[in-house]
Amino acid sequence: MKNLVIVESPAKGKTIEKFLGPDFVVRASFGHIRDLTKKYLGIDIENNFAPTYIVSDEKKKTVTELKKLVKEAEKVWIATDEDREGEAIGWHLCEALGIDAKTVSRIVFHEITKPAIEAAIANPRNIDMDLVNAQQARRILDRLVGFKVSPVLWQKIRTGLSAGRVQSVAVKLIVEREREIQNFKPEESWKLRVEAEAKGVTFGIDFAKISGKVKKLKNTEDIQKLLATLGFWVDSLVEKTDKKGNKFYEAETSLEFTLDDADKKNTTRLPGAPFTTSTLQQEASRKLGFSVSQTMTVAQGLYQNGFITYMRTDSVNLSTLAMDACQNYIDSTFGKEYSITGGRKYKTKQANAQEAHEAIRPAYIDKTPDTIGLEGGELRLYRLIWERTVASQMQEAKIETTTFTFSPIISPDQEWISKGEVIKFPGFMKLYIEGNDDEESEEWTGPATLPDMKVGEIALANKLLGSQTFSRPPSRFTEAMLVKKLESEGIGRPSTYAPTIGTIMERGYVEKIDKKLAPTDIAFTVNDFLETRFPELMDYKFTAKVEEEFDTVATGELEWTQMLGAFYTKFSTYLIAAMEEKGKVQEKVGKACPKCDSELVYKFSKNGRFIGCSNYPTCDYLENIVVAGQEEQLAELRAEYEGKECPAGGTIVVKTGRFGPFLASSLYPEIKWIGKIPDKKLAGLEEKHGGGTCDKCGEGIMHVKNSKRGPFLACSAYPECKNAKNLPKGEPGEEG
Repeated sequence: MKNLVIVESPAKGKTIEKFLGPDFVVRASFGHIRDLTKKYLGIDIENNFAPTYIVSDEKKKTVTELKKLVKEAEKVWIATDEDREGEAIGWHLCEALGIDAKTVSRIVFHEITKPAIEAAIANPRNIDMDLVNAQQARRILDRLVGFKVSPVLWQKIRTGLSAGRVQSVAVKLIVEREREIQNFKPEESWKLRVEAEAKGVTFGIDFAKISGKVKKLKNTEDIQKLLATLGFWVDSLVEKTDKKGNKFYEAETSLEFTLDDADKKNTTRLPGAPFTTSTLQQEASRKLGFSVSQTMTVAQGLYQNGFITYMRTDSVNLSTLAMDACQNYIDSTFGKEYSITGGRKYKTKQANAQEAHEAIRPAYIDKTPDTIGLEGGELRLYRLIWERTVASQMQEAKIETTTFTFSPIISPDQEWISKGEVIKFPGFMKLYIEGNDDEESEEWTGPATLPDMKVGEIALANKLLGSQTFSRPPSRFTEAMLVKKLESEGIGRPSTYAPTIGTIMERGYVEKIDKKLAPTDIAFTVNDFLETRFPELMDYKFTAKVEEEFDTVATGELEWTQMLGAFYTKFSTYLIAAMEEKGKVQEKVGKACPKCDSELVYKFSKNGRFIGCSNYPTCDYLENIVVAGQEEQLAELRAEYEGKECPAGGTIVVKTGRFGPFLASSLYPEIKWIGKIPDKKLAGLEEKHGGGTCDKCGEGIMHVKNSKRGPFLACSAYPECKNAKNLPKGEPGEEG
């Protein structure tokens, strides 16, 4: 064998082998072949943080096979990924296979295409030990935090908990946001609008100012005072309530409004930069509904099979070749007026970004989403990357914004505003419009176009609308929003976001509610404990500073063991102080135990928070936590269900959990039967409308099902029969 090329994944290896020819054999290491031992710390702190690496049992066969191939090969090439993790995998391969890391041929490439692979083979280098040491520093520091802090949590709160340099700070962000939501006090406000007509165009005009000063309408009294200046009395208004319970007034009118000012401005809108790892994660979440881990898994497959460039990058650069290919496509598809001579270059806002790399882009621009032959999630993500890349090289959009300022003839000291927007030239928007994280707005929005009016002309209002709104608390983080926040704070690196989010959910610190990240009870307790005992570890600036130090190690400007020594000196003092504290962290409930009169405290199990006696194990009193306002509901449920025969054994009892009341067996834990509380409303609809034979397949039975839009009828033979229909008109959920 002349040449042995070692990569991490077999999918990547197969693609590369196609380009190299018969003189090359490509084999995969299947990721890392060595790591710190899991049985103990694996770091000799006293010996300059020397790590103990081992080959895991599942990788021993791979190492044996690779050793044999190395002996047979005339030359060995290391072709792992070009980031720090890939560099470290390459170094570990050299160490485990007996290859000299100082002389081995290390090749890197940003895309798996024939030109890129051939260029890499022509320009090999050695293993970059600065990159390896940066990865070692990260791995060892994170091991120190995880292995040293987690046992403190076991001792002080409960077993099974974990801490991490990035994961604990991510949980802190989610906990802090939840507390903002809990402490939020909504403020009432009102908006006043008229629907007006001029030159055959109907449009909205919104109240803004009185005598040049912005006037906020805080309550119905403010609205009534303003309406009085327009000749309206409360009796002439019809009060209504929208679907969200907010009030609004409505009335017919014939008010005349004079156009006092018309301000037209020509603006431009630039396309977003090509994707980096984090912006791809965010946009795939917004537009495709992908989780961060799903995005990275699909992108990994696209890269390994040669469809896109490397998916772990913080650069927004495109190669000249890629920009030229974009321009050729834009010219031939949209016309030369949509292209840019020389292309458009972007600068990253991310500190310490590796500008020598490229952004995430299609490997071949001429392989459009409609011709590439992909399906499902791969096609959807590829389309997103392809459109974003091409759009980044298209002309900016040209937009005319118009602001009309009116005053009512009856009250000329008032200012009413109407805004409109006209796209004069779509530019990149012809292909792609960037998503955003804004919550769905409840505010009125102006029309796309306004009438062609001149100052002094009159618009006639035909309807008046007064709308009550309440300020809303900040939204919980979606995965995309959390990634954006982590990046803006400099916490972790984009390649770590997917595993971090996965970890905090697996460990029970965070759960998804309506696609948003919500902290569990244990997250609050653990976060507060860590903040008081390990303040520096939980400080956003400190976490960002550590990332900067890793970058400095990667450039050879800082010795990695020196960095770890400085960190551990302060960290160990916090650790010793926390371990010396006596007793467990116990939050008092504020009432006595009914069994022994000791103090009741909040406790935790794997199933969530509960109330127990502080005198445990002498006293074993336990009770579930009842959510405020739930006592009456529980009493009704107990009266209805408790004492009835349980289908699995024993009798039924009503219990409460994280997701509300549920039915259980009185013989728990021997019998672990769980039953949902029946939906009486749904049961009533089922009794009234369900039970009929499906009119589509003739075999299934139509049953009432529930969805976010409300109840509907569906065939019991689903998914073979997909017959679904609305309930009859007049029932909840019907569309008529």
